[in-house]
Amino acid sequence: MKKVVLCPNPYRDRQLATTKNVCRILDDLGIEAAITLPFHPDLSEMPKELTYQPLKAALKGADLMIAFGGDGSILHLAKTAAMHRIPILGINLGNLGYIAELESGDLELLRKLKNGQLRREARMMLDVRVFRGEKQVYSEVVLNDAVITKGAVARVIKLQMYLNQREFLRIGGDGVIFATPTGSTAYSLSAGGPVVDPAAQNILITPICAHSLISSSYVLGPDQVIEIQSVNNGKKTVYLSSDGGKAFVLREGDRVVVRRSRHITELLKLKDCSFYETLRKKMADREMRK
Repeated sequence: MKKVVLCPNPYRDRQLATTKNVCRILDDLGIEAAITLPFHPDLSEMPKELTYQPLKAALKGADLMIAFGGDGSILHLAKTAAMHRIPILGINLGNLGYIAELESGDLELLRKLKNGQLRREARMMLDVRVFRGEKQVYSEVVLNDAVITKGAVARVIKLQMYLNQREFLRIGGDGVIFATPTGSTAYSLSAGGPVVDPAAQNILITPICAHSLISSSYVLGPDQVIEIQSVNNGKKTVYLSSDGGKAFVLREGDRVVVRRSRHITELLKLKDCSFYETLRKKMADREMRK
């Protein structure tokens, strides 16, 4: 481990206090730290004693990316990390943080980076594309989920779904979530979907407030190809959002294609605890905050 890219969310890491502590630990270990600001804050409000690099320059020769914030910060960076085949480590400064490995009080565990006491965990990603006629008009790679949903007006939208080019499912309701096992504890869980071991290889389909008494979540194999079309929705607005990013407006007749991506996200693990131990603790924390 020679170089680590630090990606703080300044809206979570105030005055980059946690980032500075990590820099001190890495300096003690003889590991180079390159700080980049992927959230594009006002540089005049950033600590002047730190040096900042463009993300592209910081990634050269990097062995690890550390994301500071909540799970949203990790999702924001997951595609970049996957494309460059760099593992990512999350430090949770947000709320629950299911994906983040460390809390702000766990920083001393970073000293394991020097002696190799760590492991990598591969997480499946989804490839999400939209075709308008024969033209591709949208493409994303996601770690958590892709969501097709209605606009702000309380109207039912209708979606036709195909599985490997065969008619599979019709959904009427607020929309549908396509999640990875990593994303099973996010929006999909809130909508009634199952918890799936994040190391699994599955695609989850979870309807949102479906207008049917037999609506269910579906856990599919990894090689299924799903196609979705908005049908008979007239002037109703239908949106597609990937990993909570900017919404894309779907037109009548657009084809959304969801499949397993050839890319993976590698998460670096420093703690000696299982996903289920972390899940139990996070769930207990969530109940206490209600």
